[in-house]
Amino acid sequence: MSYYTQLGLAKEPFSTSPDPSFFFRSNSHVQALTRLEIAIRLRRGLSLMLGDVGTGKTTLARTLLANFPQEDGFSFHMILDPSFESEYQFLLHLSRLFAVPEEGKSTLDCREAIQHHLFHSGVTEGKTTVLMIDEGQKLSLDMLENLRVLLNYETNEYKLLQVVIFAQMELLGRIRRVRNFIDRVALKYIINPLDEAETGEMIQFRLRSAGLPAERTLFTPDAVQSIYRFTLGYPRKISLLCHNALETLVMQERTLVDAPLVEGLIRDESRWLHETLA
Repeated sequence: MSYYTQLGLAKEPFSTSPDPSFFFRSNSHVQALTRLEIAIRLRRGLSLMLGDVGTGKTTLARTLLANFPQEDGFSFHMILDPSFESEYQFLLHLSRLFAVPEEGKSTLDCREAIQHHLFHSGVTEGKTTVLMIDEGQKLSLDMLENLRVLLNYETNEYKLLQVVIFAQMELLGRIRRVRNFIDRVALKYIINPLDEAETGEMIQFRLRSAGLPAERTLFTPDAVQSIYRFTLGYPRKISLLCHNALETLVMQERTLVDAPLVEGLIRDESRWLHETLA
């Protein structure tokens, strides 16, 4: 029997997988999602979502996809790891991703085939092609330059390719090294960690989403304070710590996670890290 079923839950509440049904709509995340949708629907071109590790960028990306449920006129494509060895490999991958009929034999061939495809899809068929790139901090200068060229394809009214890059903050420095790239950014948004109140709301939201009745909770207010102090509001860290707390709750046959339990887990993790790095 899974630990969560012993707590009256229907499923795992604190998985770190990017499940849109567990997407907590903090003020920062709601603004990011809303502005992204607007930018895509208006076909503005390049949107840049920046945030530190564990701020929920990948979950935001999956939630964005879920907000366009098989809508006519939108074609979404996603690159999970943009670590390509060459320009040609990158453009060939895009050609296959977009299902471009003619496969190019060179970088120039691929670029021209993609351009033709985007014009046909965007103008003749009236479709909006969206390319989403996760782990954008892995984009090389060559890949960024190729994206800059692709973003030049446009009509008088709109960009033919919509690009959304989800990346860690370090990408900004690389972008500034590509001539005129920053000028292509129609939307730049930095996703911030949660504050203490939002940390408690996220924990309760995830528990409710996993089947816990609204009137119940499994975390005391002082436990939430300890969790926030340790995680600084980073959703991934919150989920990991809460998962460990619930497992401990079951093993110790207790009914509530309190501050001493959380502090004990934090000490154990700090001790483990110290011994591992020693």
